[in-house]
Order: sequence, then structure tokens, then C-alpha cells
Amino acid sequence: MTSETSPAAAARQLMRSLPSATLATALAGDGWPYASLVLVACDQDASPLLLISALAEHTKNLTAEPRVSLLFDGTVGLDERLTGARVSVLGRAERTDDPHHRARFLARHPSAANYADFRDFAFYRLNVERAHLVAGFGRIHWIAGSEIVIPPAPALREAEAEIIAHMNGEHADAVQLYAVRLLGRDGGGWRMTGCDPEGFELMRGTEIARVEFDRRVADAEAARAELVRLVKLAREG
Repeated sequence: MTSETSPAAAARQLMRSLPSATLATALAGDGWPYASLVLVACDQDASPLLLISALAEHTKNLTAEPRVSLLFDGTVGLDERLTGARVSVLGRAERTDDPHHRARFLARHPSAANYADFRDFAFYRLNVERAHLVAGFGRIHWIAGSEIVIPPAPALREAEAEIIAHMNGEHADAVQLYAVRLLGRDGGGWRMTGCDPEGFELMRGTEIARVEFDRRVADAEAARAELVRLVKLAREG
């Protein structure tokens, strides 16, 4: 989080950059706090998405009490972990059959396609109500859900799959440049997996990288302009 980055934007960047989170639910029957590790993705508006089994304790819990919290921990690997950023996102979990939610989750976690259609598994979306960001010592913020979740961009949502396929198929060299020149990542094999109004995600195996746009985009043409600008920036070094 820099001085120019708002707490809400910093929280979204962290949420979008992590493949997993700690899910806190109230244990069905007695209300004891129960924490578990879950895979997570985000919708274009930054709402967290889950794919969980009805047989899991956390699913039984949130079925009885949908108020949950997700801890996105960006401190792993730091020498002083308490100096790193983490955000607890509070909201109500709601089952979803939206094909776009499914596509976004499986793009982030391709191996989940092996069990996504099992009868006991279902996708859930977290309706964010507020979040608590700790961006290091003394940088602590409560953030309203309306600030975390950004306005929808229906035209971009409709075009996302085509944008991703086009970039990975026709402009794979540009995708590598984004990762290597803009983000300082090593090696090849990077693929675009998601595009939202504020930026896009790249993956190589289980490694995730994110590039932020300079401005929000609402449709394919605006996204294309930003992608072209960024590849020119990358080529200039």
C-alpha cells in the first residue's frame, strides 16, 4: 500500500492476488468460532467466490449462519510478518449458480474442474459488508463494503472470456512482457486468467501476478487501450 493507494484499493489488490484465504464461520449448534482454509477467487467487482462441499464443516456452518469472515493473508514469506498486509472481509455467503462466477473460479483454480460438478459441491459469493485492513504497523482501516466492491461493468463482464482468449492466443508475447518487464517475474509460460475494471491477473502454474490499470475500464475497447498502453510501456523497459 503506497501513499497514493486508498485503503479500499489496497484491500482489493490483496484479495485478488491470493489463491486462498482463511474462512471463519460460527460452528453450527454452539456458535464457537471455526476457521478453515479455502480456495478463493474474486468476481470482477472484487466480491470473493468460493467452491465448497456441503459435507465440509464450514459449509454446514454458513448454511445455518451466513455471516462469515475471510482473512486474506499477504504476510507469508516476510521476515517480519506483522509488517505485511492482511485484510479480513466480512459479509454474508450466498450460493450462486452464475456461470460467470464458475468461470472466474475455475480460471484461478483449474484443478477444481475435477470436482466442481460433484453433487455436494457448490459455488458461493460473499456479499461484502465491511473489511478490516492492516497494511503494516499503524496502517489500520475499517472499510465499508460499498468501498470494497466496485460498480459493475456489464460490457466488460460479457467480453472477459474473449479478451483472455485473444491475449493468450494472439498476444502471448505481450503476456510474457507484462510478467517479466512490468512485474519483474522470471521465466515464461504466463497466461492471462482474468480481466476486471481495475486490472488483470496472470498465472504460471500456481504462481499469480497482477497488473493494475491506470484507470478503470468498463468495456472491451477501454480494456484494449490499457493493454496496448501497458505492452508499450513494457517494451520501453
